[in-house]
Amino acid sequence: MPEATAPVQLDLTGSVADLTRVLCDIPSVSGDEAAIADAIETALRGFAHLEVIRDGHCVIARTHLGRAERVVVAGHIDTVPIADNLPTRTVDGVIHGRGTVDMKGGVAVALVLAAGVPEPTRDVTYVFYDCEEIEATRNGLGRLSRTRPEILQADFAVLGEPTSAVVEGGCQGTMRIEVALSGTAAHSARSWMGSNAVHAAGPVLDVLNAYEAQQIEVDGLVYREGLNAVGISGGIAGNVIPDRCTVLINYRFAPDKSLAAAEAHLRELFAGYEITVTDASPAARPGLNAPVAANFVAAVGGTPGPKYGWTDVALFSTLGIPAVNFGPGNPSLAHKDDERCPISDLVACEDAMRRWLTS
Repeated sequence: MPEATAPVQLDLTGSVADLTRVLCDIPSVSGDEAAIADAIETALRGFAHLEVIRDGHCVIARTHLGRAERVVVAGHIDTVPIADNLPTRTVDGVIHGRGTVDMKGGVAVALVLAAGVPEPTRDVTYVFYDCEEIEATRNGLGRLSRTRPEILQADFAVLGEPTSAVVEGGCQGTMRIEVALSGTAAHSARSWMGSNAVHAAGPVLDVLNAYEAQQIEVDGLVYREGLNAVGISGGIAGNVIPDRCTVLINYRFAPDKSLAAAEAHLRELFAGYEITVTDASPAARPGLNAPVAANFVAAVGGTPGPKYGWTDVALFSTLGIPAVNFGPGNPSLAHKDDERCPISDLVACEDAMRRWLTS
């Protein structure tokens, strides 16, 4: 029987840049987070001021100082698949590699704070969770909300998602649908005897090409929507007229819409077609008018903007907890092969969060 591999040693008292590189160099594609969760758990258990809880591949660390307010600082520890972009490398003050932006830089900031701020002015629950980058049913934070909701009870939450070190409020919702087209199979040499389901997808693509995405203001922030085909499949062989074709469509919608309203909009656009909703996550309003959120913005500085994309601020929103996104790295570089994060962003986020937690 092979010997168990010892967890990677994490130094939570060193520089946030060094910690980011070590975290990124632990491969942790969604569903394979055991090694990084073990390393995080082992490191956090070395600090007496923290209660550490392990739940699957989620690691939670909490202070219990009896403060009047409790906040959650959360980040996911998984990444999308590696694209020959590990191990990390540093060039001219920028760390290159998978996870630097989404979102091990944010995780590194949270870990340094968990270790280095033993007496924050509000109690803190740090949550490091798995499976954020895949289907919502496997999301570790979602699992905690269902099975151990008391862990997430708080007055406010900060997601360390990449924002280029400025506050981003709320998030877009996302919905994926399949539009199914049917036809009649035939030999391609006698195509007139069949009906081509792939050709029938043309009008669906015409709707998408003609669609004008809205820009919608919600609580002072402007969200830009999007509706796009993200996949198409059909056909069984090179000499058969396909009798089935499916177009996969992703709708990113502003937080003025509920899931029901988003679905109704899609069904209206594609009326007459067979539609199946395959995945959906709600949007979240900015919530920046909540006093606790306003205090956070005042402490970290900058002018808030909207979050383009979905994040787990939506989950906190459903729990009635105001939440914002604030983390290092340009979000437009998330998931890209040349993913990279400036060390200056890491330091700025660490300094701002430390200022908030000690003010």
